[in-house]
Amino acid sequence: MPRSEAKPIRILLVDDHEVLRIGLRTLFTEAGEFHVVGEAGTMAAAVAEAERLKPAVVLMDVRLPDGSGVDACRTIRAAHSDTRVLFLTSFADDDAVLATILAGADGFLLKEVSSRQLIDAVKTVASGRSVLDPAVTRRVLSKVQSLSTTRSREERDPLSPQEERVLALVADGKTNKEIAALLKLSDKTVGHYLENIFEKLQVSRRTQAAVYFSKQQTKR
Repeated sequence: MPRSEAKPIRILLVDDHEVLRIGLRTLFTEAGEFHVVGEAGTMAAAVAEAERLKPAVVLMDVRLPDGSGVDACRTIRAAHSDTRVLFLTSFADDDAVLATILAGADGFLLKEVSSRQLIDAVKTVASGRSVLDPAVTRRVLSKVQSLSTTRSREERDPLSPQEERVLALVADGKTNKEIAALLKLSDKTVGHYLENIFEKLQVSRRTQAAVYFSKQQTKR
């Protein structure tokens, strides 16, 4: 399809700073190839607008006034697996980065990126590929190594084969709904498996469970 006839990439902007949203809208409008279909400044609004507008890409901040962009991402991806989520934020905490990935996000960029890098990143995730800021990558890998070393010293009850399958999908960034579909289980059953996994591994977050999985894979 010729570039002139290609459908524009539909974007939903999610950030609690109105001035930033105005700047992003202007950037994508002037760049062409994009259509900013809506904006949201809260987690609740992000979920509602994603449901209503069904954008191709949600450009999301991590911190929102009424909650976490990570939770919004997980909810959006569970309801619409074709919707891509790209985080653009100044909040680069290592655990937060891991959480976005495990929530099903397709990318994570710091707000220091150039306009050209951001435009290219949106195109990349819209095409089904992922993007991760190089500086963030180094920090996350360092965090994973540190957490893995700490967790390896603790004894854990063995996971059942089904629990291992669920954990592998968690580490792959799948949502509970996606895991349920892949394993032909109910969402409630997947939730029970995750509760058992967390209890056996003595963790409280998906990120920590994924670190354990990654560590075990390197040993095999």
